[in-house]
Amino acid sequence: MSTFDKRDDGFESKFAHDEELKFKATARRNKLLGLWAAEKMGVEAGDAAEAYAKEVVRSDFEEPGDEDVFRKIRGDFDAKSVEQSDHQIRRTMDELMHTAIEQIQKG
Repeated sequence: MSTFDKRDDGFESKFAHDEELKFKATARRNKLLGLWAAEKMGVEAGDAAEAYAKEVVRSDFEEPGDEDVFRKIRGDFDAKSVEQSDHQIRRTMDELMHTAIEQIQKG
């Protein structure tokens, strides 16, 4: 194997590792977001909040990107008359992504 091939394999491995971490962080962020949203909607902590958080995680598989998750939260907030602006929801999504990344890095 040439030096170029070894280097190429290294880049491929790093890319695969980074994508796996991104996937895990996004899934964790969505769970945290679901728990946050459940609390805002008055869903008591425990099984009901966990079930809602799982719904939010599953909503991310509808299309690439975060819009499907945002629409899920926005729609549920609207249905329950929860006062949160689009900006507040997106800001919370960003904040929770940072939290999720930190949690994953710490193990």
